[in-house]
Amino acid sequence: MSELQDLTTLVRSATPLLVIETVDEQRVIDCFRHVITQSLRPLWRWTLTDGLSRLDFAQHDEAVAPDATATLEMIRSAAEAGIFILFDFHPFVRYAMSLRMLREIVQRQRSAPHTVVLVGAKVELPEELEALALRVPLALPDIKELAGIMRGEAVAWQREQGRRVEVDGEAARTIVRNLVGLSAPDARRIVRKLIYNDGALGQHDLPELMQSKFELLNRSGLLHFEYATASFADIAGVQRVREWVQRRRAVFLSPEAMPMLDPPKGVLLLGVQGCGKSLAAKAIAGGFGVPLVRLDFGTLYNKYQGETEKNLREALASTELLSPCVLWIDEIEKGLASGGGEDGGVSRRVLGYLLTWMAERKAKVFVVATANAVHELPAELLRKGRFDEIFFVDLPTAPVRAQIFQLHLERRKLPPADFDLPALAAASEGFSGAEIEQAIVSALYDAVGAGAPPDQTHLLAALAQTRPLSVLMREQVDALRAWAQGRCVPAD
Repeated sequence: MSELQDLTTLVRSATPLLVIETVDEQRVIDCFRHVITQSLRPLWRWTLTDGLSRLDFAQHDEAVAPDATATLEMIRSAAEAGIFILFDFHPFVRYAMSLRMLREIVQRQRSAPHTVVLVGAKVELPEELEALALRVPLALPDIKELAGIMRGEAVAWQREQGRRVEVDGEAARTIVRNLVGLSAPDARRIVRKLIYNDGALGQHDLPELMQSKFELLNRSGLLHFEYATASFADIAGVQRVREWVQRRRAVFLSPEAMPMLDPPKGVLLLGVQGCGKSLAAKAIAGGFGVPLVRLDFGTLYNKYQGETEKNLREALASTELLSPCVLWIDEIEKGLASGGGEDGGVSRRVLGYLLTWMAERKAKVFVVATANAVHELPAELLRKGRFDEIFFVDLPTAPVRAQIFQLHLERRKLPPADFDLPALAAASEGFSGAEIEQAIVSALYDAVGAGAPPDQTHLLAALAQTRPLSVLMREQVDALRAWAQGRCVPAD
């Protein structure tokens, strides 16, 4: 592993102070056990509960007391250069004596060329030490290690229950691939949960696996995992979007790159409010057969300098670990609206990082952005190459409106054959799909209030009482539709 080679090189070159941020302490110990087979140095571990003790061979002498000063004094006085892994030691370096002693050890003042390793979930150091420290990212388990974790948990369950775990080979390989991006303890917890649910590993475990993985990676709460994606069969219209996704599905899901074809990057869905852009985003995820992750720009923004950009980096990094997936950025114009510098340039920096990520990402993350106000979008986002295609979701035509009525009537257990769908479509000219649904809801309430079964009359009356957005905001809607003419691909 390159990780072990890097650590071995750092130890051999007598790097004085390493910082590793992780909760997987056992992985740190295992890595350094491999390192000392190449560097032949004593390996020590310190914890507040056990003090300082040797790890590379059985120790017969008493361990050094947990006291920080005594520990640092022992390290400084050790004649043979060694590796000292100090777990959760960083709070003690705030004290003047501990800080001074550790600085002297690191700067080799009256000390052998030791390597001190500070380990913790989050290690914050004083400026004096930060300048002397080298932060080393600890690689996450690879496919081989994750497969070993799965086998180990299956053997443990078999030993406990007295019977073998029923394993679907293809599903097991998919589970292992989807565990990539998790630490060993997190991966072990998920696999154990899947096995102990029913003593089996199969395709039925994949949705729960993705949900559990998302919850682990999204501790910041910046992303929303959409558990129920839609199918194109559940929505009316957007026929061109459906065909576009079907042509690219195999390439997007292929485990190997195709030299002649670039993997699909994403689409921008523009359109009139209520015409089904959000539902189309869910249907795209369903069409690809991958999870849908929604990013709300409102949760990214923070009043402190640099925190907004940091939130975006963390959210996109978490999304990559969930790949293959669809990232849905809803109403993107509200987070990237072009304008003055009222926000201190935060929007411009967020836009810059997002564009860079969209251009350079390697993970299979398909971006679906939706927008209502195209004039508020920055020009950099709209140029060709940012998205594979820009679709315009227009007000539904008469045949699509009839299909919308049929879908909503069927969902409410009302036989569409009892209604004149063409007449309803004609009466709903200028209505969006959301407005048609609300008219049906209103008609059902009217029917219940009158103590009669809902019929054509109730629906026509509800439509007549509704003023659609295309009437209330005629100028804005007409301007948007005129702009999209010839600039976007019609979604239907």
